[in-house]
Amino acid sequence: MPGRRRKAAGTEPPPGAEPGVEPATEPAAAAEADFDVEAFLKSLPHRPGVYRMIGAGDELLYVGKAGDLRRRVTSYFRQSGQGPRIARMVSQVKRIDASVTRSEAEALLLENNLIKTGQPRYNIVFRDDKSYPFLKISGHPSPRISSYRGAVDKRHLYFGPYPSAGAVRETVQLLERTFQLRTCTDAVFANRSRPCLLHQIGRCSAPCVGRIAPDDYARDVDSAVRFLRGGHAELLREIEDRMHAAAEDLRFEEAAALRDRLSLLAKVMHQQTMESAGDAEVDILVLVLEGGRACVNLALVRGGRHLGDKAYFPAGAWSDAGRAAEELRAELLEAFVLQHYDGVAMPPLLIANVPAPAPLVFALLQERAGHAVQWVAAPQGTRRRWLELAENNAQIALARALSEEGSQRGRTRALVDALRLELAEEDPEAALAALRIECFDISHTSGEATQASCVVYQQHAMQPRQYRRFNIAGITPGDDYAAMRQVLARRYRDAREPLEGVAGMGIPDVVLIDGGKGQVSAAREVFLDLGLDAARIVGVAKGEQRRVGLETLVFADDREPVVLGRDSAGLMLVAQIRDEAHRFAITGMRARRAKVRNTSRLEDIEGVGPRRRQKLLARFGGMRGIMAAGVDDLAAVEGISRALAQEIYRRLH
Repeated sequence: MPGRRRKAAGTEPPPGAEPGVEPATEPAAAAEADFDVEAFLKSLPHRPGVYRMIGAGDELLYVGKAGDLRRRVTSYFRQSGQGPRIARMVSQVKRIDASVTRSEAEALLLENNLIKTGQPRYNIVFRDDKSYPFLKISGHPSPRISSYRGAVDKRHLYFGPYPSAGAVRETVQLLERTFQLRTCTDAVFANRSRPCLLHQIGRCSAPCVGRIAPDDYARDVDSAVRFLRGGHAELLREIEDRMHAAAEDLRFEEAAALRDRLSLLAKVMHQQTMESAGDAEVDILVLVLEGGRACVNLALVRGGRHLGDKAYFPAGAWSDAGRAAEELRAELLEAFVLQHYDGVAMPPLLIANVPAPAPLVFALLQERAGHAVQWVAAPQGTRRRWLELAENNAQIALARALSEEGSQRGRTRALVDALRLELAEEDPEAALAALRIECFDISHTSGEATQASCVVYQQHAMQPRQYRRFNIAGITPGDDYAAMRQVLARRYRDAREPLEGVAGMGIPDVVLIDGGKGQVSAAREVFLDLGLDAARIVGVAKGEQRRVGLETLVFADDREPVVLGRDSAGLMLVAQIRDEAHRFAITGMRARRAKVRNTSRLEDIEGVGPRRRQKLLARFGGMRGIMAAGVDDLAAVEGISRALAQEIYRRLH
């Protein structure tokens, strides 16, 4: 509020600042111990720029852009007219940083960069843990088809993006059945001496052993590329002409194969086409609001084929009572398109159930795309049917999400009641969502490759981005108690007590330990040594015959053990978190164990250094291929003499 004084901390130039961006005010580090909001607001210029709301512990709360910095930032400190979300955010602000830009367009770019890198709590953030999958056709003389994520390489062809890995696998299988393109790695391809099983079942033409001429295989690859680019009608006519020509020349086997290909393609197009009517590359974007939540459903059409839908749910509380639905829709739409199309190719046509974003935002989108983009908000005919289908899918996804969220909220509440945890009385729902639970598990194989996992539950959901793994060393193999002491000491040695309003900082509200009294005692020792409250520790002891639903909660203080029972929603949540910690630990342990085993066997052989080991693994596609290779095969690798090949063979068998 105007005149209110808040404690200040040092500031730094904003990360990712664009050329031409300059600080709007003197750094707060040079200011007095208290931050005078009223004086700061008066110091802001009437110029475009970006402002950052900073909370306790230098947590980034919110990033915004403005055509007039003073007017926009001052609006947050009005006595009335603010919704509960803004009021809650303003109450947590300890400092405000601002940067002037040369134009509002530069402010938009800087705002987008800061949201992407800082993940502020009160901004609308559409998180996606993985990059989009593409279908890749390699630049090999006998190209391979595969699923791919990551940076593109001009030597290869890429098609997509696809909404899920399953959609890519479905397309790969279609190309296997129809055009019989290979899917094996180049290392396997280079070392085949006879056709694989895929050739025997009619899903690969076996170019690796010359069962198809290079020119014929290249023609099949070209047909697949045209199919993926939407040239279906032309491709069907060409296959039909080739089929008739083969029949006239009495090449009946070839004609039958072409007939089967024609039939399969016709069937696929009948089942999967979106009746594109010339629209081969389209994104269909639907925004739905309901129950205080939002869902953006994105349907992808590539090559005239509907590749599927993907639903996105913004992170952060965005719903404020009294805000107009149109205002919310505009804010959500702008956040989604700016974040989604940053690094993702944009098609020339976007069909949406909302109007186009502001001209400034739309101009930035077209600049990123590198071509003209048409935004259709009131489609007709076939395009209208696409939009209705996407809206139905969005409503289904949102209804499912609301149901799951309600169930998870109930489980969190039940666990809080069972553990008798105290929540903040002024905003119990926000305190319930902010409840942080960390769960630890130890995994190893007879003491080998011991690894500990730490998973996090907050906001009524697991938080995979905050998971951590710890490699355990320096203990007696198989000593789970020592492993637990080590991981807890490493995790909490430098941790501070939780800071009010700062998510993910300090000690969590509950520390779950997968184990009984022994593991809890080990955890208690660590907490006492670090001067932490051991009452946060809860052990999950397995029930009789390790049956699910009979677990006992064991505490590190004087409380008696608790058996919640099979029907307890709180126990369901505990089991969910514990099982996730176990999964995360065991997958990490297996990967570490495999890495140790696969590399150590070669490293132990004198004369096989990192370069030779890399060449062997690349040539034979891994340890299994090396194990199957003979002395002559090993000696054929560059840098491997016959004597060394014999030694490798002897040591591996």
